[in-house]
Amino acid sequence: MARRTLRLSALMPSILSLSLFAASAHAAPARFERFTYKGHSTEKVVVKPGEYRNPILTGYYPDPSVTRVGDDYYLVNSSFAHYPGLPIFRSKDLVNWTQIANAIDRPEQLNFDGRRTSQAVFAPDISYHDGTFYIVNTCVECKGNFVITARDPAGPWSNPIWLPFEGIDPSIYWEGDKAYIVNNRAPDEAPRYDGHRAIWIQEYDWRTGKMVGESTQLINGGVDIARKPVWIEGPHIFRKEGYYYLTAAEGGTSVNHSQVVFRSKDLRGPYVPFDGNPILTQRDLDPARPDMIGSAGHAELVQTQNGDWWATFLAVRPYDGDDHYNIGRETFLLPVEWKDGWPIILPRGQAIPHVLKAPNLPAQAKPILPTSGDFAYIEEFDGAALPMEWVGIRTPQKPFYHLTGGALALESGASLGDLNGVPAFIGRRQQHSNATFSTTLRYTPAKDGDRAGLAAVQSDRSNLFFGLTRIAGKPVVALYTRDTADADTLVASAPVATSGPVTLTIRATGGTIAFDYGVDGAIKTLKADVDATLLSTKKAGGFVGTVVGPYHYMPAN
Repeated sequence: MARRTLRLSALMPSILSLSLFAASAHAAPARFERFTYKGHSTEKVVVKPGEYRNPILTGYYPDPSVTRVGDDYYLVNSSFAHYPGLPIFRSKDLVNWTQIANAIDRPEQLNFDGRRTSQAVFAPDISYHDGTFYIVNTCVECKGNFVITARDPAGPWSNPIWLPFEGIDPSIYWEGDKAYIVNNRAPDEAPRYDGHRAIWIQEYDWRTGKMVGESTQLINGGVDIARKPVWIEGPHIFRKEGYYYLTAAEGGTSVNHSQVVFRSKDLRGPYVPFDGNPILTQRDLDPARPDMIGSAGHAELVQTQNGDWWATFLAVRPYDGDDHYNIGRETFLLPVEWKDGWPIILPRGQAIPHVLKAPNLPAQAKPILPTSGDFAYIEEFDGAALPMEWVGIRTPQKPFYHLTGGALALESGASLGDLNGVPAFIGRRQQHSNATFSTTLRYTPAKDGDRAGLAAVQSDRSNLFFGLTRIAGKPVVALYTRDTADADTLVASAPVATSGPVTLTIRATGGTIAFDYGVDGAIKTLKADVDATLLSTKKAGGFVGTVVGPYHYMPAN
């Protein structure tokens, strides 16, 4: 078991702003003591020396962007309306990653008020130039596209510089001392069909933070507009041996996802598509194949200091043949083969391997908290701040918890699903289809409707609560679910006759969940074999994965 306590968090300031506390005069906080996680994947694989395991970032870490600075690699992922956001990782071997920051970690940077869990920050791009790191990104339904910068990738990161163009998925291409932003925008004609988008480029004056010169449309629709390709997005440009290569995702981020490539002798085109496109997809394979990996795309290529090429990309691991997965889109890694001047991430018809030969890079010790394979951890709540892997929903404008005496003391916040507020919820990603979460809670509900316990949140309308509450004047342990709905459904409850601690355990096994509670040393199952597909992306929609953690809510009346 990989053990991690808050004693390790002294160098992890990304969530410090949440850990400050202003006590509420009208309600005692719920106290959570210890949080444990244990997870294992559905596929059984053996990793031999010199090999690595996919995914390299397990669970909800989508839309990876990677860059190399010297011998170090940096990677950033989408986080949508979870806060703190835009997790940044560092590695020396492209396999073992350690989170070093959340680029969005101060309320003044971005305000996610009113944003649903799958809105806000989409598809970041990370790059480096002249001693400064850059992230260019989109805040959907906020103010649009922006740039943030940092001299140290561990932060602090600047407040956003807002950019004037529409669209999503911007990235920066550096050429000498000039920068260009390439992104998804509307085409220069009336859209011919739903999902008809285009890729554009424009110079970015990085010294003044301004867009300059004309915008040029590079790609209209996709590889072949006659075939009505949809959702060309996530573009990146790099240069190799006299050609500019433009790679982008095509087909949407679900089962038809793919990666395509174009090239040109001139930065502004014309760009010619590769005859062998797509250079990565799983859409042609049998969805019922064992241990399938699907929905692959949104790749970025990086060249190592040894001259080898690799690609990070997102994909998913469903736990059944109906494309149900609760853990979100994950980060994968594959080598890139160059053939006749074109990059190929994976030949058509081949399944993404779970295990393959590791990059030829210096050996690196495994991180304290693993990000790949099967693992477990313990959070003791005994430090000054929560580690940066803990996230909430939307940007808090005031603190709602503090750490004291080896416990997480959680005040009441908005209810789950209330877009006008921030719930008193702080959790960790579910990183395996088979996972166990557990915590010990001390809480006495003062009135009907008061509740504290564990919440598992896929979206504002798809989530569940398991914990202590009061119904008809009596304290109970209860399970409520919300399946693409705006109101809870009571699934089960049982009386709890104790003022002492109650241990709550959620056991997820693929598409089912069981709920156990322990009182005075006796463990009981409140409900087993609950349908877990309500927490799947397929049912809930959106782009995130399930986040599980402590939650407290006290209705006003």
